[in-house]
Amino acid sequence: MTRVPVVLWAVLAAAVAMAAPPCTVASRVHDIDPDAAPEYVLLDTAWRLPPGYAPRDLVPISGAGFDGGLLVRAIVLDDLRSLREAAEAAGVRLAVQSAYRSEAYQARVHAGWVERLGAARAAEVSARPGHSEHQLGTAVDLRSADGPPAWELDDWAATPEGSWVAAHAADHGFVVSYPRDARDATCYDYEPWHLRWVGRAAASAARDEGVPYRVWLHRHHPPVEAAP
Repeated sequence: MTRVPVVLWAVLAAAVAMAAPPCTVASRVHDIDPDAAPEYVLLDTAWRLPPGYAPRDLVPISGAGFDGGLLVRAIVLDDLRSLREAAEAAGVRLAVQSAYRSEAYQARVHAGWVERLGAARAAEVSARPGHSEHQLGTAVDLRSADGPPAWELDDWAATPEGSWVAAHAADHGFVVSYPRDARDATCYDYEPWHLRWVGRAAASAARDEGVPYRVWLHRHHPPVEAAP
């Protein structure tokens, strides 16, 4: 496989950042129903879910063959199972570290980061309550089955499990929401373990365009604020 020079990667990352809308801080609610079309709901530092939103069809990840009582939306289950089975067929064993989080739970998570890092830095590593893809019920944080939480490693993408996920997530309807060297485009730090289910068509389209999913959404499904 032809390697892309480091300088060219830097140029491409800069071009993506220029194409991305700025990471403003606001609390705008999308006009798309998150229950009907979760794949098109943009969540970032400006756009959030309706206050108190919780999915109505949460089911345990055990339905996809993963251990633990964590929850995801039922719409995710078949593709999550497919992802696990394909990984295992390739000799890769994955586990789910985190899945659905309520708005109240995310508030506690974010407050912990603020206490540790201060508000400015916390905003780069943790979504404010209402702004998290985990609250949508379609995001999971993965780890290697026999390893620690992925964020405790220098770079989970360098492990066999993380490398496989980066290469094959889109085949099963998932995107890596926060890829490397793309904070200006995604608004958050690099998280190779954080996958969001968006369906195979959207995941493949974003991969083919070579842009973070936030950028793809702004291009093809630009957010519109819900009427008050």
